[in-house]
Amino acid sequence: MRERHWLRGARRPPRPLVGGRRTLRAALRPLSDALVARHRLAWLNEAALRIGTTLDLRRTAEELSDFTVPELADASAVDLLDSVLRFQEGDRVRGPGAPELRAMAVSHVEGLELAPDPVGELSVHTADRLGQTCLTTREPVLLTRMTPSDFDAVAPTPEAAALMRRAGVHSYLAVPLIARGVLLGLADFLRVGSRAPFTDADVALAMDLASQAALCIDNARLYGREREHVVTLQRALLPRTSPGTPGLDVSTCYSPADDPAAVGGDWFDVVALPSGRTALMVGDVMGRGLAAAATMGRLRTVARTLMALDIAPERLLARLDLAARDLEEDQVATLLCAVYDPCAGSFRIASAGHPPPLLTGPDGVASFLDVPVGAPLGAGVIPYDPVDCPVPGKGRLTLFTDGLVRSRTAGLGTQLERLRAAVGDGVPEDGTVCRAITERVGADRSDDAIVLVAATRPLGPEGDAYVRALPPDGKAAGQARAAVREQLVTWGLEDLVDTTELVVSELVGNALRYGNAPGELRLLRHERLSVEVSDSGPDLPQIQHADVNDESGRGLQLINLLCRRWGSCRTADGKVVWAEQDLPARTGTPGPP
Repeated sequence: MRERHWLRGARRPPRPLVGGRRTLRAALRPLSDALVARHRLAWLNEAALRIGTTLDLRRTAEELSDFTVPELADASAVDLLDSVLRFQEGDRVRGPGAPELRAMAVSHVEGLELAPDPVGELSVHTADRLGQTCLTTREPVLLTRMTPSDFDAVAPTPEAAALMRRAGVHSYLAVPLIARGVLLGLADFLRVGSRAPFTDADVALAMDLASQAALCIDNARLYGREREHVVTLQRALLPRTSPGTPGLDVSTCYSPADDPAAVGGDWFDVVALPSGRTALMVGDVMGRGLAAAATMGRLRTVARTLMALDIAPERLLARLDLAARDLEEDQVATLLCAVYDPCAGSFRIASAGHPPPLLTGPDGVASFLDVPVGAPLGAGVIPYDPVDCPVPGKGRLTLFTDGLVRSRTAGLGTQLERLRAAVGDGVPEDGTVCRAITERVGADRSDDAIVLVAATRPLGPEGDAYVRALPPDGKAAGQARAAVREQLVTWGLEDLVDTTELVVSELVGNALRYGNAPGELRLLRHERLSVEVSDSGPDLPQIQHADVNDESGRGLQLINLLCRRWGSCRTADGKVVWAEQDLPARTGTPGPP
Protein backbone atom coordinates (compact mmCIF):
# COMPACT_ATOMS: atom_id res chain seq x y z
CA MET A 1 0.00 0.00 0.00
CA ARG A 2 2.85 2.41 0.79
CA GLU A 3 4.36 1.71 -2.63
CA ARG A 4 1.05 2.33 -4.42
CA HIS A 5 0.73 5.60 -2.48
CA TRP A 6 4.02 6.91 -3.84
CA LEU A 7 3.10 5.81 -7.35
CA ARG A 8 -0.09 7.90 -7.13
CA GLY A 9 2.11 11.01 -7.06
CA ALA A 10 2.20 11.80 -3.38
CA ARG A 11 4.96 14.25 -2.52
CA ARG A 12 8.02 12.84 -0.91
CA PRO A 13 9.36 14.64 2.11
CA PRO A 14 12.05 17.15 1.08
CA ARG A 15 15.66 16.29 1.67
CA PRO A 16 17.59 18.68 3.89
CA LEU A 17 20.05 20.99 2.10
CA VAL A 18 23.64 20.20 2.79
CA GLY A 19 25.33 23.38 4.01
CA GLY A 20 22.20 25.57 3.91
CA ARG A 21 21.49 28.61 1.67
CA ARG A 22 25.14 29.60 1.40
CA THR A 23 25.92 26.35 -0.36
CA LEU A 24 23.00 26.96 -2.80
CA ARG A 25 24.23 30.42 -3.72
CA ALA A 26 27.71 29.08 -4.27
CA ALA A 27 26.33 26.38 -6.50
CA LEU A 28 24.30 28.86 -8.57
CA ARG A 29 27.01 31.54 -8.88
CA PRO A 30 28.80 29.96 -11.89
CA LEU A 31 25.46 29.70 -13.69
CA SER A 32 24.64 33.36 -12.94
CA ASP A 33 28.09 34.54 -14.06
CA ALA A 34 27.74 32.55 -17.27
CA LEU A 35 24.35 34.11 -18.00
CA VAL A 36 25.70 37.63 -17.39
CA ALA A 37 28.74 36.98 -19.60
CA ARG A 38 26.51 35.57 -22.32
CA HIS A 39 24.21 38.58 -22.14
CA ARG A 40 27.12 41.02 -22.39
CA LEU A 41 28.63 39.13 -25.32
CA ALA A 42 25.28 39.26 -27.11
CA TRP A 43 25.14 43.00 -26.38
CA LEU A 44 28.58 43.55 -27.93
CA ASN A 45 27.55 41.52 -30.97
CA GLU A 46 24.49 43.72 -31.35
CA ALA A 47 26.77 46.78 -31.14
CA ALA A 48 28.61 45.56 -34.22
CA LEU A 49 25.33 45.78 -36.13
CA ARG A 50 24.14 49.13 -34.78
CA ILE A 51 27.37 51.16 -34.60
CA GLY A 52 29.16 52.12 -37.79
CA THR A 53 26.22 51.69 -40.15
CA THR A 54 27.48 54.68 -42.14
CA LEU A 55 30.87 56.21 -42.85
CA ASP A 56 29.89 59.52 -41.30
CA LEU A 57 31.81 60.62 -38.21
CA ARG A 58 28.94 62.44 -36.55
CA ARG A 59 26.46 59.65 -37.18
CA THR A 60 28.86 57.00 -35.85
CA ALA A 61 29.36 58.98 -32.64
CA GLU A 62 25.58 59.32 -32.23
CA GLU A 63 25.13 55.57 -32.71
CA LEU A 64 27.69 54.85 -29.99
CA SER A 65 26.05 57.24 -27.55
CA ASP A 66 22.51 56.04 -28.24
CA PHE A 67 23.45 52.36 -27.99
CA THR A 68 24.79 52.65 -24.44
CA VAL A 69 21.62 54.22 -23.01
CA PRO A 70 19.97 52.72 -20.98
CA GLU A 71 21.73 49.34 -21.17
CA LEU A 72 25.08 50.53 -19.81
CA ALA A 73 24.38 54.01 -18.48
CA ASP A 74 21.65 56.56 -17.86
CA ALA A 75 23.56 59.24 -19.78
CA SER A 76 26.49 59.18 -22.18
CA ALA A 77 28.50 61.61 -24.30
CA VAL A 78 31.03 61.18 -27.11
CA ASP A 79 33.74 63.73 -27.89
CA LEU A 80 36.12 63.45 -30.85
CA LEU A 81 39.42 65.14 -31.57
CA ASP A 82 39.06 68.24 -33.69
CA SER A 83 41.79 66.93 -36.00
CA VAL A 84 39.80 63.73 -36.57
CA LEU A 85 36.81 65.78 -37.70
CA ARG A 86 39.09 67.36 -40.30
CA PHE A 87 40.00 63.82 -41.44
CA GLN A 88 43.55 64.25 -40.18
CA GLU A 89 45.60 61.90 -38.03
CA GLY A 90 44.62 61.39 -34.41
CA ASP A 91 46.98 61.79 -31.45
CA ARG A 92 49.77 59.22 -31.17
CA VAL A 93 51.89 60.95 -28.52
CA ARG A 94 51.11 60.75 -24.82
CA GLY A 95 51.81 63.96 -22.98
CA PRO A 96 50.62 66.33 -20.30
CA GLY A 97 48.48 68.35 -22.66
CA ALA A 98 45.38 66.80 -24.22
CA PRO A 99 44.34 67.72 -27.78
CA GLU A 100 41.22 69.73 -28.51
CA LEU A 101 37.96 67.80 -28.48
CA ARG A 102 34.60 68.63 -29.97
CA ALA A 103 31.29 67.36 -28.55
CA MET A 104 29.68 65.05 -31.11
CA ALA A 105 26.80 63.22 -29.40
CA VAL A 106 24.83 63.22 -26.13
CA SER A 107 22.18 60.69 -25.00
CA HIS A 108 20.25 60.23 -21.76
CA VAL A 109 17.16 58.58 -20.39
CA GLU A 110 13.90 60.47 -20.57
CA GLY A 111 13.43 63.14 -17.94
CA LEU A 112 17.10 63.48 -17.01
CA GLU A 113 18.13 67.15 -16.90
CA LEU A 114 21.84 67.76 -17.44
CA ALA A 115 23.95 70.47 -19.07
CA PRO A 116 26.63 68.75 -21.18
CA ASP A 117 28.91 70.46 -23.68
CA PRO A 118 26.78 71.62 -26.66
CA VAL A 119 27.04 69.28 -29.62
CA GLY A 120 29.33 70.74 -32.27
CA GLU A 121 31.20 72.99 -29.82
CA LEU A 122 34.66 72.51 -28.36
CA SER A 123 34.53 70.41 -25.20
CA VAL A 124 35.78 71.80 -21.91
CA HIS A 125 38.53 69.48 -20.64
CA THR A 126 40.70 71.49 -18.30
CA ALA A 127 43.54 70.02 -16.26
CA ASP A 128 41.31 69.52 -13.20
CA ARG A 129 38.70 67.47 -15.03
CA LEU A 130 38.70 63.69 -15.09
CA GLY A 131 38.19 63.65 -18.86
CA GLN A 132 41.63 65.23 -19.18
CA THR A 133 43.10 62.43 -17.06
CA CYS A 134 41.50 59.83 -19.32
CA LEU A 135 42.91 61.52 -22.43
CA THR A 136 46.45 61.95 -21.15
CA THR A 137 46.80 58.50 -19.59
CA ARG A 138 44.65 56.75 -22.23
CA GLU A 139 43.24 54.62 -19.43
CA PRO A 140 39.65 54.40 -18.17
CA VAL A 141 38.62 56.58 -15.23
CA LEU A 142 36.07 55.17 -12.76
CA LEU A 143 34.24 56.85 -9.89
CA THR A 144 32.16 54.17 -8.21
CA ARG A 145 30.69 56.57 -5.67
CA MET A 146 30.97 60.27 -6.42
CA THR A 147 31.73 62.67 -3.57
CA PRO A 148 30.60 66.32 -3.60
CA SER A 149 34.00 67.42 -4.91
CA ASP A 150 33.87 64.94 -7.79
CA PHE A 151 31.02 66.75 -9.54
CA ASP A 152 33.23 69.74 -10.32
CA ALA A 153 35.83 67.37 -11.80
CA VAL A 154 33.25 65.76 -14.07
CA ALA A 155 30.87 68.55 -15.13
CA PRO A 156 31.96 71.14 -17.72
CA THR A 157 30.64 74.09 -15.65
CA PRO A 158 29.58 74.76 -12.04
CA GLU A 159 25.97 75.03 -13.23
CA ALA A 160 26.23 71.59 -14.82
CA ALA A 161 27.72 70.22 -11.59
CA ALA A 162 24.74 71.55 -9.63
CA LEU A 163 22.33 69.91 -12.09
CA MET A 164 24.13 66.60 -11.74
CA ARG A 165 23.79 66.72 -7.95
CA ARG A 166 20.06 67.47 -8.15
CA ALA A 167 19.56 64.71 -10.76
CA GLY A 168 21.08 62.12 -8.42
CA VAL A 169 24.18 61.27 -10.43
CA HIS A 170 26.33 58.98 -8.29
CA SER A 171 28.70 57.06 -10.59
CA TYR A 172 30.98 58.14 -13.47
CA LEU A 173 32.99 56.25 -16.08
CA ALA A 174 35.18 57.61 -18.89
CA VAL A 175 36.96 55.49 -21.52
CA PRO A 176 39.30 56.59 -24.35
CA LEU A 177 38.50 55.89 -27.99
CA ILE A 178 41.67 54.35 -29.44
CA ALA A 179 42.01 52.62 -32.81
CA ARG A 180 45.22 51.33 -34.37
CA GLY A 181 47.20 52.92 -31.58
CA VAL A 182 45.79 56.40 -32.25
CA LEU A 183 43.69 58.39 -29.79
CA LEU A 184 40.47 59.53 -31.49
CA GLY A 185 38.34 60.84 -28.64
CA LEU A 186 36.56 60.10 -25.41
CA ALA A 187 33.30 58.53 -24.26
CA ASP A 188 31.94 59.06 -20.73
CA PHE A 189 28.95 57.60 -18.91
CA LEU A 190 26.79 58.43 -15.87
CA ARG A 191 24.45 56.48 -13.63
CA VAL A 192 21.77 58.10 -11.49
CA GLY A 193 19.17 57.30 -8.83
CA SER A 194 18.82 53.81 -7.41
CA ARG A 195 20.76 52.13 -10.16
CA ALA A 196 23.85 50.20 -9.06
CA PRO A 197 27.16 52.04 -9.55
CA PHE A 198 29.68 51.11 -12.22
CA THR A 199 31.86 48.11 -11.47
CA ASP A 200 35.12 46.77 -12.82
CA ALA A 201 33.08 44.47 -15.05
CA ASP A 202 31.33 47.52 -16.49
CA VAL A 203 34.72 49.10 -17.16
CA ALA A 204 35.85 46.03 -19.11
CA LEU A 205 32.59 46.00 -21.04
CA ALA A 206 32.85 49.73 -21.86
CA MET A 207 36.46 49.31 -23.01
CA ASP A 208 35.47 46.49 -25.36
CA LEU A 209 32.66 48.59 -26.76
CA ALA A 210 34.92 51.66 -27.10
CA SER A 211 37.55 49.66 -28.94
CA GLN A 212 34.95 48.33 -31.36
CA ALA A 213 33.38 51.75 -31.93
CA ALA A 214 36.80 53.44 -32.32
CA LEU A 215 37.53 51.23 -35.33
CA CYS A 216 34.27 52.38 -36.93
CA ILE A 217 35.15 56.01 -36.19
CA ASP A 218 38.63 55.59 -37.65
CA ASN A 219 37.20 53.94 -40.76
CA ALA A 220 34.90 56.93 -41.19
CA ARG A 221 37.90 59.25 -40.77
CA LEU A 222 39.91 57.38 -43.40
CA TYR A 223 36.92 57.34 -45.72
CA GLY A 224 36.44 61.09 -45.32
CA ARG A 225 40.14 61.73 -45.88
CA GLU A 226 40.13 59.72 -49.10
CA ARG A 227 37.08 61.57 -50.36
CA GLU A 228 38.61 64.91 -49.40
CA HIS A 229 41.82 64.09 -51.29
CA VAL A 230 39.97 63.04 -54.43
CA VAL A 231 37.68 66.07 -54.35
CA THR A 232 40.63 68.39 -53.68
CA LEU A 233 42.50 66.98 -56.67
CA GLN A 234 39.37 67.19 -58.78
CA ARG A 235 38.76 70.83 -57.88
CA ALA A 236 42.43 71.71 -58.39
CA LEU A 237 42.26 70.36 -61.94
CA LEU A 238 39.10 72.31 -62.76
CA PRO A 239 39.23 76.02 -63.66
CA ARG A 240 38.87 78.29 -60.65
CA THR A 241 37.45 81.24 -62.59
CA SER A 242 36.02 81.76 -66.04
CA PRO A 243 37.61 84.25 -68.44
CA GLY A 244 35.80 87.26 -69.78
CA THR A 245 33.35 86.13 -72.44
CA PRO A 246 31.91 88.79 -74.76
CA GLY A 247 28.21 88.20 -75.26
CA LEU A 248 28.10 85.38 -72.69
CA ASP A 249 27.50 85.12 -68.96
CA VAL A 250 28.87 81.73 -67.88
CA SER A 251 28.00 80.04 -64.60
CA THR A 252 29.32 76.66 -63.46
CA CYS A 253 29.15 74.36 -60.44
CA TYR A 254 30.70 71.03 -59.52
CA SER A 255 28.93 68.67 -57.10
CA PRO A 256 31.10 65.75 -55.92
CA ALA A 257 29.53 62.41 -55.12
CA ASP A 258 29.34 61.23 -51.52
CA ASP A 259 31.29 58.07 -52.32
CA PRO A 260 34.98 58.82 -52.96
CA ALA A 261 35.08 55.88 -55.35
CA ALA A 262 32.57 57.74 -57.55
CA VAL A 263 34.53 61.02 -57.73
CA GLY A 264 37.09 62.06 -60.26
CA GLY A 265 35.94 61.87 -63.87
CA ASP A 266 33.83 64.96 -64.57
CA TRP A 267 35.36 68.20 -65.86
CA PHE A 268 34.56 71.43 -67.66
CA ASP A 269 36.43 74.33 -69.17
CA VAL A 270 35.76 77.79 -70.56
CA VAL A 271 38.35 78.96 -73.10
CA ALA A 272 38.59 82.47 -74.52
CA LEU A 273 39.26 82.33 -78.26
CA PRO A 274 40.21 85.02 -80.80
CA SER A 275 37.88 87.96 -81.42
CA GLY A 276 35.49 87.22 -78.58
CA ARG A 277 34.67 83.63 -79.41
CA THR A 278 34.28 81.31 -76.44
CA ALA A 279 34.70 77.54 -76.22
CA LEU A 280 32.58 75.69 -73.66
CA MET A 281 33.60 72.12 -72.85
CA VAL A 282 32.02 69.58 -70.50
CA GLY A 283 33.33 66.03 -70.32
CA ASP A 284 33.38 62.86 -68.26
CA VAL A 285 36.19 60.31 -68.01
CA MET A 286 34.91 56.76 -67.80
CA GLY A 287 36.48 55.91 -64.46
CA ARG A 288 36.49 56.82 -60.80
CA GLY A 289 38.91 57.85 -58.09
CA LEU A 290 42.37 59.38 -58.32
CA ALA A 291 43.22 57.69 -61.62
CA ALA A 292 40.17 59.19 -63.33
CA ALA A 293 40.90 62.63 -61.85
CA ALA A 294 44.47 62.52 -63.14
CA THR A 295 43.34 61.41 -66.60
CA MET A 296 40.73 64.17 -66.59
CA GLY A 297 43.41 66.78 -65.87
CA ARG A 298 45.57 65.55 -68.73
CA LEU A 299 42.66 65.54 -71.15
CA ARG A 300 41.67 69.06 -70.16
CA THR A 301 45.22 70.32 -70.73
CA VAL A 302 45.37 68.71 -74.18
CA ALA A 303 41.93 70.07 -75.05
CA ARG A 304 42.90 73.66 -74.14
CA THR A 305 46.05 73.39 -76.24
CA LEU A 306 44.21 72.00 -79.25
CA MET A 307 41.43 74.56 -78.97
CA ALA A 308 44.00 77.36 -79.17
CA LEU A 309 45.09 75.93 -82.52
CA ASP A 310 41.72 75.11 -84.02
CA ILE A 311 38.38 76.62 -83.06
CA ALA A 312 36.32 74.04 -84.94
CA PRO A 313 34.86 71.71 -82.27
CA GLU A 314 34.57 68.73 -84.62
CA ARG A 315 38.29 68.83 -85.41
CA LEU A 316 39.10 69.30 -81.75
CA LEU A 317 37.27 66.06 -80.92
CA ALA A 318 39.02 64.18 -83.73
CA ARG A 319 42.47 65.21 -82.48
CA LEU A 320 41.51 64.65 -78.87
CA ASP A 321 40.42 61.13 -79.73
CA LEU A 322 43.95 60.36 -80.90
CA ALA A 323 45.39 61.89 -77.74
CA ALA A 324 43.00 59.91 -75.51
CA ARG A 325 44.19 56.65 -77.01
CA ASP A 326 47.74 57.46 -75.91
CA LEU A 327 46.87 58.69 -72.40
CA GLU A 328 45.68 55.42 -70.93
CA GLU A 329 45.07 51.95 -72.25
CA ASP A 330 41.35 51.30 -72.76
CA GLN A 331 40.59 54.77 -71.35
CA VAL A 332 37.61 56.54 -72.92
CA ALA A 333 35.80 59.77 -72.16
CA THR A 334 32.80 61.73 -73.35
CA LEU A 335 32.98 65.38 -74.31
CA LEU A 336 30.64 68.08 -75.56
CA CYS A 337 32.26 71.14 -77.11
CA ALA A 338 30.36 74.31 -78.07
CA VAL A 339 32.03 77.37 -79.63
CA TYR A 340 30.08 80.61 -79.40
CA ASP A 341 30.56 83.42 -81.90
CA PRO A 342 29.10 86.67 -80.47
CA CYS A 343 29.10 88.40 -83.86
CA ALA A 344 27.07 85.63 -85.50
CA GLY A 345 25.04 84.92 -82.34
CA SER A 346 25.35 81.15 -82.75
CA PHE A 347 26.94 78.04 -81.29
CA ARG A 348 28.85 75.41 -83.24
CA ILE A 349 28.47 72.17 -81.26
CA ALA A 350 30.01 68.71 -81.56
CA SER A 351 29.60 65.72 -79.24
CA ALA A 352 31.73 62.69 -78.48
CA GLY A 353 29.27 60.36 -76.78
CA HIS A 354 28.03 63.06 -74.39
CA PRO A 355 24.43 63.89 -73.37
CA PRO A 356 22.95 66.70 -75.50
CA PRO A 357 22.72 70.26 -74.18
CA LEU A 358 19.52 72.16 -73.51
CA LEU A 359 18.62 75.42 -75.24
CA THR A 360 16.31 77.80 -73.39
CA GLY A 361 14.66 80.58 -75.35
CA PRO A 362 13.60 84.01 -74.09
CA ASP A 363 10.16 82.54 -73.31
CA GLY A 364 11.70 80.13 -70.80
CA VAL A 365 10.91 76.99 -72.82
CA ALA A 366 13.84 74.52 -72.68
CA SER A 367 14.47 71.70 -75.13
CA PHE A 368 17.27 69.26 -75.84
CA LEU A 369 19.26 70.02 -78.98
CA ASP A 370 19.53 67.37 -81.67
CA VAL A 371 23.33 67.06 -81.75
CA PRO A 372 24.83 64.08 -83.62
CA VAL A 373 26.39 61.84 -80.96
CA GLY A 374 29.80 60.59 -82.02
CA ALA A 375 31.81 57.85 -80.40
CA PRO A 376 33.51 58.55 -77.05
CA LEU A 377 37.06 59.82 -77.09
CA GLY A 378 39.55 56.98 -77.21
CA ALA A 379 37.21 54.65 -79.08
CA GLY A 380 38.91 55.41 -82.40
CA VAL A 381 35.70 56.06 -84.36
CA ILE A 382 35.92 59.42 -86.15
CA PRO A 383 34.96 61.88 -87.67
CA TYR A 384 32.47 63.92 -85.64
CA ASP A 385 29.58 65.83 -87.14
CA PRO A 386 28.96 69.39 -85.89
CA VAL A 387 25.72 71.35 -85.79
CA ASP A 388 25.27 75.14 -85.95
CA CYS A 389 22.66 76.49 -83.58
CA PRO A 390 21.55 80.15 -83.70
CA VAL A 391 20.67 81.46 -80.25
CA PRO A 392 18.14 84.25 -79.77
CA GLY A 393 18.92 87.19 -77.55
CA LYS A 394 18.89 86.29 -73.85
CA GLY A 395 18.86 82.58 -74.56
CA ARG A 396 20.66 79.99 -72.43
CA LEU A 397 22.66 76.91 -73.31
CA THR A 398 22.97 74.33 -70.51
CA LEU A 399 25.67 71.68 -70.58
CA PHE A 400 25.89 68.91 -67.98
CA THR A 401 27.42 65.53 -67.21
CA ASP A 402 25.44 62.33 -66.85
CA GLY A 403 25.98 62.28 -63.08
CA LEU A 404 23.33 64.99 -62.81
CA VAL A 405 20.60 62.69 -64.14
CA ARG A 406 21.86 59.38 -62.79
CA SER A 407 19.66 58.30 -59.91
CA ARG A 408 19.20 55.29 -57.67
CA THR A 409 15.43 55.72 -57.50
CA ALA A 410 14.29 57.17 -60.85
CA GLY A 411 14.74 56.22 -64.49
CA LEU A 412 16.81 58.18 -66.99
CA GLY A 413 13.77 59.48 -68.84
CA THR A 414 12.25 60.81 -65.63
CA GLN A 415 15.49 62.51 -64.65
CA LEU A 416 15.91 64.12 -68.08
CA GLU A 417 12.40 65.52 -67.85
CA ARG A 418 13.18 66.86 -64.37
CA LEU A 419 16.27 68.53 -65.77
CA ARG A 420 14.35 70.08 -68.65
CA ALA A 421 11.76 71.45 -66.24
CA ALA A 422 14.44 72.69 -63.83
CA VAL A 423 16.29 74.55 -66.59
CA GLY A 424 13.22 76.32 -67.89
CA ASP A 425 11.48 76.97 -64.57
CA GLY A 426 12.57 80.49 -63.66
CA VAL A 427 16.20 79.93 -62.67
CA PRO A 428 17.92 82.84 -60.90
CA GLU A 429 19.83 85.29 -63.06
CA ASP A 430 23.03 85.17 -61.03
CA GLY A 431 25.88 82.83 -60.18
CA THR A 432 23.58 80.44 -58.30
CA VAL A 433 21.76 79.28 -61.42
CA CYS A 434 23.74 76.03 -61.71
CA ARG A 435 23.33 75.20 -58.04
CA ALA A 436 19.59 75.81 -58.31
CA ILE A 437 19.35 73.42 -61.29
CA THR A 438 21.31 70.73 -59.43
CA GLU A 439 19.04 70.95 -56.38
CA ARG A 440 15.86 70.83 -58.45
CA VAL A 441 16.87 67.70 -60.36
CA GLY A 442 17.38 65.69 -57.18
CA ALA A 443 19.88 64.85 -54.45
CA ASP A 444 19.99 61.03 -54.64
CA ARG A 445 22.77 60.98 -57.19
CA SER A 446 25.37 58.19 -57.23
CA ASP A 447 27.94 60.12 -59.26
CA ASP A 448 29.56 63.54 -59.30
CA ALA A 449 27.95 66.12 -61.56
CA ILE A 450 28.81 69.32 -63.41
CA VAL A 451 26.41 71.96 -64.70
CA LEU A 452 27.46 74.80 -67.01
CA VAL A 453 25.00 77.49 -68.08
CA ALA A 454 25.93 80.06 -70.74
CA ALA A 455 23.45 82.93 -71.04
CA THR A 456 23.75 84.99 -74.21
CA ARG A 457 23.45 88.75 -74.13
CA PRO A 458 23.67 91.38 -76.86
CA LEU A 459 26.94 93.19 -77.27
CA GLY A 460 27.18 96.74 -75.94
CA PRO A 461 24.91 99.48 -77.25
CA GLU A 462 27.86 101.29 -78.77
CA GLY A 463 28.78 98.27 -80.85
CA ASP A 464 31.53 96.27 -79.17
CA ALA A 465 32.08 94.29 -82.37
CA TYR A 466 32.72 95.39 -85.95
CA VAL A 467 32.77 92.99 -88.90
CA ARG A 468 33.49 93.84 -92.52
CA ALA A 469 34.14 91.75 -95.63
CA LEU A 470 37.35 92.61 -97.50
CA PRO A 471 37.88 92.47 -101.28
CA PRO A 472 40.21 89.71 -102.55
CA ASP A 473 42.67 92.15 -104.13
CA GLY A 474 45.11 94.93 -103.33
CA LYS A 475 42.33 97.31 -102.28
CA ALA A 476 41.83 95.26 -99.10
CA ALA A 477 44.66 96.89 -97.15
CA GLY A 478 43.46 100.45 -97.77
CA GLN A 479 39.84 99.61 -96.95
CA ALA A 480 40.93 97.80 -93.78
CA ARG A 481 42.96 100.79 -92.60
CA ALA A 482 40.09 103.19 -93.29
CA ALA A 483 37.61 100.94 -91.47
CA VAL A 484 39.93 100.65 -88.48
CA ARG A 485 40.48 104.39 -88.26
CA GLU A 486 36.76 105.18 -88.44
CA GLN A 487 35.70 102.54 -85.93
CA LEU A 488 38.38 103.36 -83.36
CA VAL A 489 37.44 107.03 -83.46
CA THR A 490 33.83 106.04 -82.88
CA TRP A 491 34.92 104.00 -79.87
CA GLY A 492 37.06 106.81 -78.50
CA LEU A 493 40.30 104.87 -79.03
CA GLU A 494 42.21 107.50 -81.04
CA ASP A 495 45.44 106.59 -79.22
CA LEU A 496 45.40 103.15 -80.81
CA VAL A 497 44.67 104.24 -84.40
CA ASP A 498 48.26 104.40 -85.71
CA THR A 499 49.34 101.11 -84.15
CA THR A 500 46.19 99.29 -85.22
CA GLU A 501 46.48 100.57 -88.81
CA LEU A 502 50.01 99.18 -88.98
CA VAL A 503 48.91 95.87 -87.51
CA VAL A 504 45.94 95.42 -89.84
CA SER A 505 48.11 96.31 -92.85
CA GLU A 506 50.52 93.51 -91.97
CA LEU A 507 47.70 91.02 -91.39
CA VAL A 508 45.99 91.85 -94.69
CA GLY A 509 49.33 91.78 -96.53
CA ASN A 510 50.08 88.29 -95.22
CA ALA A 511 46.58 87.15 -96.19
CA LEU A 512 47.10 88.43 -99.75
CA ARG A 513 50.54 86.87 -100.05
CA TYR A 514 50.18 83.54 -98.23
CA GLY A 515 46.47 82.99 -97.62
CA ASN A 516 45.03 83.23 -101.16
CA ALA A 517 43.01 86.34 -100.22
CA PRO A 518 41.63 88.08 -97.12
CA GLY A 519 38.08 87.22 -96.24
CA GLU A 520 36.85 89.25 -93.30
CA LEU A 521 38.06 91.94 -90.91
CA ARG A 522 36.82 91.81 -87.35
CA LEU A 523 37.35 94.28 -84.51
CA LEU A 524 36.26 93.53 -80.96
CA ARG A 525 36.42 95.82 -77.96
CA HIS A 526 36.15 93.95 -74.68
CA GLU A 527 38.84 93.66 -72.02
CA ARG A 528 41.27 94.42 -74.84
CA LEU A 529 41.10 95.53 -78.45
CA SER A 530 41.24 92.55 -80.78
CA VAL A 531 41.96 92.72 -84.54
CA GLU A 532 41.34 89.66 -86.70
CA VAL A 533 41.77 88.95 -90.42
CA SER A 534 40.58 85.69 -91.94
CA ASP A 535 41.64 83.96 -95.14
CA SER A 536 41.27 80.59 -96.83
CA GLY A 537 44.94 79.58 -96.68
CA PRO A 538 45.82 76.31 -94.91
CA ASP A 539 49.19 77.28 -93.40
CA LEU A 540 49.44 79.01 -90.04
CA PRO A 541 51.95 81.89 -89.97
CA GLN A 542 55.12 81.71 -87.90
CA ILE A 543 57.73 84.30 -87.00
CA GLN A 544 60.73 83.91 -89.27
CA HIS A 545 64.31 84.99 -88.67
CA ALA A 546 65.08 87.83 -91.10
CA ASP A 547 68.66 88.68 -92.04
CA VAL A 548 69.87 92.24 -92.31
CA ASN A 549 69.64 92.22 -96.11
CA ASP A 550 66.17 90.63 -96.30
CA GLU A 551 63.45 92.91 -97.61
CA SER A 552 60.59 90.96 -95.94
CA GLY A 553 59.89 88.62 -93.06
CA ARG A 554 59.62 91.23 -90.31
CA GLY A 555 55.86 91.80 -90.28
CA LEU A 556 55.05 89.31 -87.55
CA GLN A 557 58.07 90.45 -85.56
CA LEU A 558 56.65 93.97 -85.68
CA ILE A 559 53.22 92.75 -84.58
CA ASN A 560 54.84 90.79 -81.77
CA LEU A 561 56.51 93.98 -80.50
CA LEU A 562 53.49 96.27 -80.83
CA CYS A 563 50.77 94.00 -79.42
CA ARG A 564 50.21 92.28 -76.11
CA ARG A 565 49.84 88.95 -77.86
CA TRP A 566 48.97 87.51 -81.25
CA GLY A 567 48.16 84.12 -82.73
CA SER A 568 46.38 82.12 -85.38
CA CYS A 569 43.98 79.20 -85.49
CA ARG A 570 42.16 77.18 -88.09
CA THR A 571 38.50 77.58 -88.99
CA ALA A 572 36.11 75.55 -91.07
CA ASP A 573 37.03 77.67 -94.14
CA GLY A 574 40.70 78.34 -93.54
CA LYS A 575 42.26 80.27 -90.70
CA VAL A 576 42.22 83.55 -88.76
CA VAL A 577 45.21 85.59 -87.63
CA TRP A 578 44.59 87.90 -84.68
CA ALA A 579 46.35 90.40 -82.45
CA GLU A 580 45.37 92.05 -79.14
CA GLN A 581 46.28 95.39 -77.59
CA ASP A 582 45.61 96.76 -74.13
CA LEU A 583 43.00 99.50 -73.92
CA PRO A 584 44.14 102.92 -72.73
CA ALA A 585 43.40 103.55 -69.07
CA ARG A 586 41.58 106.80 -69.80
CA THR A 587 38.73 104.94 -71.56
CA GLY A 588 37.56 103.70 -68.19
CA THR A 589 38.45 100.11 -68.99
CA PRO A 590 42.11 99.77 -68.10
CA GLY A 591 43.99 96.81 -69.40
CA PRO A 592 45.55 94.28 -67.06
CA PRO A 593 48.99 95.09 -65.68
